[in-house]
Amino acid sequence: MIALSLAEIASVVGGQPYDIPDGDRQVTGSVVIDSRKVEPGGLFAAFVGEQVDGHDYAERAIESGAAAVLATRPVGVPAIVVDDVEKALGALARAVVARLGTTLVALTGSAGKTSTKDLIAQLLQRRAPTVWTPGSLNNEIGLPLTALTATEETRHLVLEMGARGIGHIRYLTGLTPPKIGVVLNVGSAHIGEFGGREQIAQAKGELVEALPEDGTAILNADDPLVRAMASRTKAPVLFFGESEEADVRAENVRLTDQGQPSFTLRTPSGCSDVTLRLYGEHHVSNALAAAAVAHRLGMSAEEIAVALSEAGNLSRWRMEVTERPDGVTVVNDAYNANPESMRAALRALAAMGRGRRTWAVLGQMAELGDEALAEHDAVGRLAVRLNVSKLVAVGGREASWLQLGAYNEGSWGEESVHVSDAQAAVDLLRSELRPGDVVLVKASRSVGLEKVAFALIEGEVSGR
Repeated sequence: MIALSLAEIASVVGGQPYDIPDGDRQVTGSVVIDSRKVEPGGLFAAFVGEQVDGHDYAERAIESGAAAVLATRPVGVPAIVVDDVEKALGALARAVVARLGTTLVALTGSAGKTSTKDLIAQLLQRRAPTVWTPGSLNNEIGLPLTALTATEETRHLVLEMGARGIGHIRYLTGLTPPKIGVVLNVGSAHIGEFGGREQIAQAKGELVEALPEDGTAILNADDPLVRAMASRTKAPVLFFGESEEADVRAENVRLTDQGQPSFTLRTPSGCSDVTLRLYGEHHVSNALAAAAVAHRLGMSAEEIAVALSEAGNLSRWRMEVTERPDGVTVVNDAYNANPESMRAALRALAAMGRGRRTWAVLGQMAELGDEALAEHDAVGRLAVRLNVSKLVAVGGREASWLQLGAYNEGSWGEESVHVSDAQAAVDLLRSELRPGDVVLVKASRSVGLEKVAFALIEGEVSGR
């Protein structure tokens, strides 16, 4: 974070200093919400959680070198006391961002946010110091924490913005006003909370409404609900996609034998060939969104193509591919799942598994509301249509719907099975996997299917 005195911070967040002998003492380290991660000169924000009260760790934070604690009550050590720590954190982020001369890039969408954010960051980092959201810390707490890691040297700040309802992105853009706003897609993720795709589009479009006239809205030309957001912004619009009307587009899209996308990137400044290190055709759209941002910030088509071709996967459990010594390929995509990302992962599995046995170990897609049965059924059917060798549906009712969809599509023999939990899936795979098989593991985060991937990566084939 940029250096600020405790007195300045108290003024910014509207807090009262307690037990602070020197208001001129500066916070020079990170702002954290975990006392174990305190750095000398940092600020510890004490949140009250369901099981842990951060105020109980205030003394430990100070002993670890924190300059002060941001709290809702006096804690017996140097503290700035506020009514609401979350709102105070947001106010501090807003003040810090306003003082920095950074270009703030914000992005949202139903699927692909984290992968696209990682691509944007890797492209922009080649030009100038860049700070970006770690993992998926894209909510009211994670976003300001990320923004507060920026320093005077930071030239690009890339922030992922999530939403669970109308008004959430509007709030986030109020904390960190973007200059460039990217909307990737409008899908079915969290449709149970929103109530429908139109409501999701309304929420995601709040990002482009926040852009200034000298900003840029970067929109997916291939998604009608996103393309329509052009009417909701006063900023110039740059379209990306495979559509002819896209300013930044992909031509001659194909997959390598390993399932990695290859295409010709065309931008207003020229064209160049790209082969991604990521897996699955769905990453083409993510790469185009990142390319549009890079183009807007002055990178040539050739520079962008080289950077995209060298970019890797920065966030864990998102199409992480591990080749075991015995020839089994494990694809760990267990961080999260929605209908769009599930279909994309299955298509990537089919491409990667040409000439090999393929396994889809799938679990529940959460927060689909009334669409849950139809969406799980459709994914099960798609696994059959893509000739996945075996579907292993893991978990309760929703998982049974995956297997039912496969059965109704024609998977009547051993091509699909429903097991109770992750351990049962591991036991099945260990007994039946053969060298050369490809295994995809994917479900919503709450299912915990990463345990299956970890067990497979650490194990050896013992099947026939």
